[in-house]
Amino acid sequence: MNFEDTPEEAEFRARCRSWLEQNARPRDANSPANPLGERETDDIIAQAKAWQAKKFDEGWACLTWPKEHGGQGLGRMQSIIWGQEEAKFDTPPNIYQIGHGMLGPTIMAHGTPEQKERYLRDMARGQEVWCQLFSEPSAGSDLAGLRPTAVRDGDDWVINGQKIWSTGAHFCDWGMIVTRTDPDAPKHKGPTYFIVDMRSEGVEARPIKQISGASGFNEVFFTDVRVPDSNRLGGIGDGWGVSLTTLMNERVAIGSGGAGGGFGRLLDLARRSRRRGRPAIEDGAVRQQLADFYVTSKGLQYTGYRTLSAILRGETPGPEGAIGKAVGAPMMQQMASFAQDLQGTVGGLLDKDVAGDDTSWQDLYLGAPGMRIAGGTDEVLRNIIAERVLGLPPEIRVDKGMPFREVPTGPQDS
Repeated sequence: MNFEDTPEEAEFRARCRSWLEQNARPRDANSPANPLGERETDDIIAQAKAWQAKKFDEGWACLTWPKEHGGQGLGRMQSIIWGQEEAKFDTPPNIYQIGHGMLGPTIMAHGTPEQKERYLRDMARGQEVWCQLFSEPSAGSDLAGLRPTAVRDGDDWVINGQKIWSTGAHFCDWGMIVTRTDPDAPKHKGPTYFIVDMRSEGVEARPIKQISGASGFNEVFFTDVRVPDSNRLGGIGDGWGVSLTTLMNERVAIGSGGAGGGFGRLLDLARRSRRRGRPAIEDGAVRQQLADFYVTSKGLQYTGYRTLSAILRGETPGPEGAIGKAVGAPMMQQMASFAQDLQGTVGGLLDKDVAGDDTSWQDLYLGAPGMRIAGGTDEVLRNIIAERVLGLPPEIRVDKGMPFREVPTGPQDS
């Protein structure tokens, strides 16, 4: 791809920057962006909603969405440019990434005209916040092994079960959930997908206290939750296909930016830190480690550009998108650990009054294990790369074609 802006792209970038300069404060290039799912208070959520409403009202929200759904009908490149420029400014956490990047496009692809009219414009303006209810304790990384049930009762469905690792579920208005409606069908044939009101009776979101002190993830329990059939997305038993649409959009939303990680901040820390009375960056071992991180980060950056190039050609991103997370998430954990070493004794502190903004590395280190689970574990991603990139034989599936109720669930069933 050509890494230089076309004249039209340069003009659009200038317009983005001009609007942002008038409405937000520039962010220090060496400070981390506000992360999703970390310590959202009512005040921060209110700030995020106000920022999203302002963008919507002035034509900067959901740029690639069709205009009839509240977007601007622009191309993917314009959305990338906006994201690059917005990241340079101090803005509230993006609590809409899941809704705008994954769930809104799913409604566009599978929703009824009534569902699109009811949900999409409010989602685009940020009046309603959405979460994704996929993972669960018993299924691990096997989404098709889901166990929460939905049973038809007149014009409603009654949902029972549990989901876990649901980012932002405790402050969201709506969620998308995939459930088991036909236990006699093979596991990929029996799920059904629903839109669920997170304020419904019987829905309980319990924030999970993480080692970092944050509580961005949740376990969510559903006890006789009634969902009208009008909230079903797609056909009965077609939930797996709808889920694949969500997951495909998740890959695009997370992996199309072409970013290489926080190497610049680490380099700045190495310049400011001291080792044996001299700047740490003058130490040969430090420089060697920085070089390793730089090479890896550039590899990630250009792999991301490959995904972006495919999107701009109108192609579906391929399985090579798994490389970005399989390499990037462990690297960020390693970088955070190295940053703590550079800080010396201060690296063991989370108190910003003592350690200053550099405590963001401590936050990153403690949050990194969650990053290596979210969006696909290291093991799942390696399987994807092995099977779909390298062409190695797939794992044996002994449950293929088996009715789901007969799939063994533990040693007692084997």
